[in-house]
Order: sequence, then C-alpha cells, then structure tokens
Amino acid sequence: MKKLTFALAAASALLVFPMGAKDRVTHNPDATNTETILHAWSWNFPSIAENMALIAKSGYTMVQTSPVQHCYDPYGNTKKLFDQDGTEGNWYYYYQPTDWKIGNAIVGTKEEMKQMLDSAAKYNVKVIVDVLPNHTAFDIDAVSPEFYAAVGGRDKMYHSTGLTPVRDYNDRYQCTLQGSGGLPDVNTENPDFQKYYMEFVNELLNMGVRGFRYDTAKHIGVHSDPVDTASGVKENDFWDVATGRKAVKGVKLALPYDSLFVYGEVLQDRNVPEAEYADYFGQTASGYGYHLREALEKKSAKGINLVNWDHQAAPEFLTTWVESHDTYCNAHESAGLTDDEIRTGWVFLTARQNGVPLFFSRPMNSSRQNYWGDNIIGARGNDEFFHPEVVAVNKFRHDMDGQKEDIRISENGQVLLVNRGNKGAAIVNISDSANFIDLPTGLPNGTYKDNVYGIEFKVKNGHLKGAAAPHRTYILQRK
Repeated sequence: MKKLTFALAAASALLVFPMGAKDRVTHNPDATNTETILHAWSWNFPSIAENMALIAKSGYTMVQTSPVQHCYDPYGNTKKLFDQDGTEGNWYYYYQPTDWKIGNAIVGTKEEMKQMLDSAAKYNVKVIVDVLPNHTAFDIDAVSPEFYAAVGGRDKMYHSTGLTPVRDYNDRYQCTLQGSGGLPDVNTENPDFQKYYMEFVNELLNMGVRGFRYDTAKHIGVHSDPVDTASGVKENDFWDVATGRKAVKGVKLALPYDSLFVYGEVLQDRNVPEAEYADYFGQTASGYGYHLREALEKKSAKGINLVNWDHQAAPEFLTTWVESHDTYCNAHESAGLTDDEIRTGWVFLTARQNGVPLFFSRPMNSSRQNYWGDNIIGARGNDEFFHPEVVAVNKFRHDMDGQKEDIRISENGQVLLVNRGNKGAAIVNISDSANFIDLPTGLPNGTYKDNVYGIEFKVKNGHLKGAAAPHRTYILQRK
C-alpha cells in the first residue's frame, strides 16, 4: 500500500485567510456584478475575431475560448464537433492536453490567437482561456516527449495513483489523486510541471489574455486534501503557484493576480471544500444552474428556491450559467431545453445583482432533435447570443450597477420578476401560457415600455401590472 499523508485541516481555515488570499466567503450585500461572459465554445480564433464587434455591441464584457493548448488529435482530421467513431474529430479531444504549447486544430494558431486578442483589445472585451492542468490525454503515448522531458519523465508526470480511475467522487483522496473521467491525473505538485505550466500561462498573459477558467479545478487538491507523498509531494501548493502567491523555480505569475478574472470548475457535491477553494478563485454555481433548469423544464418555479445561491462562497464571486458546455454535450442534460427556455433563464440570471453569468453558445442550426447542428468545428455558434432580449438584459445589468435586487415570483411560479432598486425591473415568463402580472416593485408609479418590444406595463401603489406572452422577457427602466 502506497504511503500517503493527510494535511491537517485547521479549524480556523474558514475564518483566517492565508497571506495574499482574498475573502470570497463573506458576502457584501452592496456588491453588484456588471460583467457577462460569452462562452464562444468551439469557435476558432478567426470566428471570434470576426464577431468581436458584435460581441461587444451585444453587451458582453468577456469572451471565453475553448482550450488553446496542443491536444489529442488521433487522426489529424478534425472537422466535426462530434463524430461517432471519432475519425473526423470530437469536442472532447481539446480537453485532453498533449503539451502546454499554444495552438491546435480546433481553435487555430498562435498567430491567429494574437489577431483575435488584438481585436478584443480594440473593443475592450476581456479574453478568458479555458485551461486544464489536472490531466493529460487518455492516450499517454500521445503526450509529447518534450512535455514528459520538461517534468522529469513519464513517471513524474502523474500522481502515484493517477492512472487509477475515480470511483467515488465524494472521496477527496480519489477525487484529487486519481483519474477523473478516466483521464490520467497529473502530479500538479511537481515543481517541474508547475514551472512548465506557468511559462505557458505567462505567455498567454503577455499576449493579452486576462483571465482563466480552470477545468476540473476541484480535482486539484488544496492544503486540507490528501498529499501524495509516494510521488515525493510535501504539500498541495499548485494553487499557491497558479494564483501568483508563490514562485516556482524562478517563475511567477506575470501579472498581479487581482487584475485577472479567474474561476474554477468546482462542481458542487458532498465533501467539496468550497470555502478553501474560495481563498484562491471564484467558483461555478453548478447547483444553482441545476435548480434554474429544473424550473425551466417544469415551466414554473413553484417549490424551487431561485433566490438562494446554495454555495459557501459569496455570490459576487460565483460564475453562473443556465447551461454549460458539459451540461449540453456530455449527457445532453440541458440540450433538450429550447432556445426560448434558455433565453428566459438567461434574462432572469443576468438581471440579478450577483454572480457573473456565462452564456454558452450552442452550435449553429442546432435543434432539439440535432444537438450538433451544422457540426462544424471552429464555426460561430447560433444567433441566440445576440437575440434582442439577451442584448437588452446584458445592457440592463450594466445600467443597474449599485442597485440591489428584490425577486418576486407569481403564485403559480410562472412569472419571475427581478426588481433592481427603484431604477429597473426584468419580467420573465417561463411558461407556455400568457400571464397577467401583479407583483410588488420598487419602480415609481407610471407607465413603462419595455426596451425590446415596446409593450406597456403600469406601476401603481408599488405594484407592477401588465401581460407577459409565453416564454417572453421584458426589460423596464426608469428614464
């Protein structure tokens, strides 16, 4: 049996923050988030660059790319988002690193990335890159010899149990030291790996990248997690290095960490140390997304708590979504929701005071019968990211800076109202039926026309009244 030690979890870990840490647990009720992220999933760099003006005009402040590092490409014939036998590519190939060098067959070359970043700077859009240091490709023979050499050889690349698949995701030993989803688990505590990876990160930062989404972040241990002493590890310090808290072999994060937007894919489950991860970065509100989709599927929020974020971290440090690329692609958990349903969920989520919402761009011409649509890797997604209702709420979010939320839900659960102080309100009908509205609001008495359709709503004695069409949203603002 391999010898492993367990780092002591100090009782004060939730109260005392390590040097350089930021308090992302204590909620500031006055904090408002104004950012929005477009997840340009599977778009290549030229597609993103060509649409940058539209992205900015649509009210997005950030765009998230797919992984940009060298990745698994067994046939060298990547054309499709999904191919049954994989010979013409698959979306999940680019989540399998083979080297930490920029460029792959999905997103494009380093030169094309620089052109995209220049376009983003022109339109004042921040670019976030999806990074995944937790694992390599399934096929460990596909990993580049240069990568192996940089980390001290193949035996130094993985944790001592890294080729053993996780069977219990609630067991922190398995979760952080074994292979998630069957992908080989990298020894992220190896200083040679850390140095090689941070050189890649710094190259991206020097090119103009201004944030990261850390894939499978909960599978990289924090200090309270098991330590793989069998691999020569003394402490779980990857996050200290990745967030610029410490250098490794003379290499340190190239920019001040607080100048970047960083969040980790820490999918919620039992035994996940959310508060400890909050010392390092923002996290995904995956549980909230599940509840929101549940309401959309039932076409009513009755009996579903859509106010509470259900997370140990403060809501201003959560990245939120109606759906993610995983919920759409993996088991198609969210793929059955119509574009109208996704849009109503987005308006409700984005109108709220906190969280940083991420809009997943579905494939062009996708339908509820054909999830892959045109099935062309690198192509722009469908038109939903700039639907007038989506654009209206993105801009509303910015205009509502400093305004606290007050959420009201109709008795039948079909109409959701997000009031923002006395400056605005978002009305969301998530049902198949038209609904009359009579709900409390902070808007002053008067008649309001919504920003997209010009439909009139009236406020009298603190109550908002009007009619909402099925699966329709309305944005009201005080002039």
